[in-house]
Amino acid sequence: MTAAAQELLVGASSDFLRRFSPFNRMEPEALAFLAQHAVLAFHPRGSEILTPEMGQARQFFIIQRGKVQARQAGAATVTEYASMTLGPGECFPIGAISAQRPSTNAYVAVEDSFCFQIDADQFLQLMQMSPVFHLFCTQYIASLLNQSRQQLQTTFAQRAAEQQTMTTPLGQLIKKTPICVGPDAATRSALEAMAEHDIGCIVVVDDKQRPLGILTQSDLLPRVVLVGFDLARPINEVMTANPHQLPATASAYDAALEMATHGVRHLLVIDSEGKLKGVVSERDLFSLQRISLRQIRAGIESANDVESLQRASRDIRHLALNLIAQGIGAEQLTQFISALNDALTRRIIDLALDHHDLYGIDFAWMAFGSEGRHEQTLSTDQDNGIIWQCPELQDAEAVRARLIRFGREVNESLAACGFPLCKGNIMASNPELCLTLDEWQSRFGDWIREPDPQALLNASIFFDFRVLYGNERLGDQLRLWLNRSARMNSAFLRMMASNALQVAPPLGRIRDFVVEDDNSIDLKKSGARLFVDAARIVALRTGVESSSTVQRLRQSATRMGVPVDEVSAIIDGFHFIQLLRLRSQHLETEHDSPGDNKLNPDTLNELDRRILKEAFRQARKLQLRLKLDYQL
Repeated sequence: MTAAAQELLVGASSDFLRRFSPFNRMEPEALAFLAQHAVLAFHPRGSEILTPEMGQARQFFIIQRGKVQARQAGAATVTEYASMTLGPGECFPIGAISAQRPSTNAYVAVEDSFCFQIDADQFLQLMQMSPVFHLFCTQYIASLLNQSRQQLQTTFAQRAAEQQTMTTPLGQLIKKTPICVGPDAATRSALEAMAEHDIGCIVVVDDKQRPLGILTQSDLLPRVVLVGFDLARPINEVMTANPHQLPATASAYDAALEMATHGVRHLLVIDSEGKLKGVVSERDLFSLQRISLRQIRAGIESANDVESLQRASRDIRHLALNLIAQGIGAEQLTQFISALNDALTRRIIDLALDHHDLYGIDFAWMAFGSEGRHEQTLSTDQDNGIIWQCPELQDAEAVRARLIRFGREVNESLAACGFPLCKGNIMASNPELCLTLDEWQSRFGDWIREPDPQALLNASIFFDFRVLYGNERLGDQLRLWLNRSARMNSAFLRMMASNALQVAPPLGRIRDFVVEDDNSIDLKKSGARLFVDAARIVALRTGVESSSTVQRLRQSATRMGVPVDEVSAIIDGFHFIQLLRLRSQHLETEHDSPGDNKLNPDTLNELDRRILKEAFRQARKLQLRLKLDYQL
């Protein structure tokens, strides 16, 4: 081969490698070394590229074209359960060649495939030359996640900045259809409309919806009340004519300047034809600059009514967007959301207690499900209950009735703040979930002794509980009793494990992912749930008290002697799926909207697709451990 031809081949190899992580971030000299030494080899469909029987791994492979299936071999082989498909840009066998041992997987070409390959010595030399490649090989999923997070920051930063700053176009601030009347409308009817819709101004428009005037609350005293204005007369006699207005494309900053210049508190926003689009108030502009963790907490704590808490609830969702843009990880992000939602719920409970006499009743408000695990996303409904002890000399049913009335008010206030009422009635206002400590123990005991499908479903919700308000000791006693009872009943844990394995990770044998009819994957049911269910079982088995999935995995791994690297990779996989869920949930939708957890994998970039595959592979490893532990 001529030098020119060799140079062309090396250049083509470099161009290909630069399309994929970690090679796109690799140091130039390291990438050149790889491109110069990589040899392209053809593997026909059905051929074995590498198997455990071939002995110590001698080559490192990077798929250039086609698909290669990795099938776990040896004692852990469980048919297709332990296989996954690799595509262009993916490489193998990282663990085997790093440790200079035989591969534990068999790698078979499922299509006619081409792979770059370098020798083991060159692989080790490359690791020494390139810190980027070294990090990739030693912390595979963590390395990919870090790169994805950087991409995410870039993607969201501009959106968040636009969302949170005074550069926001006025058209984006309009959330409601404006209330308006014609110029001949009676002033009384206009004032009645203002009262009915609880608004601070009303706009007067012509028959083509073009603004003619405005009447605000501050106009009423001097123009109507003090002068005894006849409310039957038309509103055009008392309105402010030629109101200040701006196009929808103007910025919030333009609006603030207009308000400051003319001393007005409301501006009309019009479209390109001059028709009324909405009204922006001074308060709307102020809200753009007040969203921070501290300010939201202060707003919650000083709120005296549900309306104030509704604003705080919206601010929590805006803050979540900001935190994503800042590169906050999924664990911290869901904890932030849970902490703020906890504060909001506690304030709602405080406000409700002003209306209910519960003095002397020892009770606690319990959160179940994702809230119980500190893993709330931007889409969640209510899952809560009450645990209590009956005061001496009081009628238990009368006390229960008082608690249920209190629970109903809290449930309705939470719904008003954007947390939908639970369709399954898992709420404190349900008499079945307003139980004494003894009753909860009896209920949990029934599920453990007779684990039918409904009992297992209930366990998957209610065993993830924590006390959110009130006497935490009641929750601690229930947790201690539950862990002891479940740990002693291996048949129950085995049934839970079997139930947890009913949903497999959506990894395809040929295609990367198994998708539903709408080409999407439900990241909650087919993703996060796999980790959550497995973590719950190992926590019950090892007596871990935490309700958090990550803490359950970490603490159980320590007690079971699982290597730190192994459990870290599993947790990274869980976090990535949680992050994708948050990214797919939109600020504009309410909690628990349909499709909030749906993701079309074709919309992901190549890097995120690889991480998602790896995350599902980690879920499969976790499930495989359950299968082996319980001989399922």
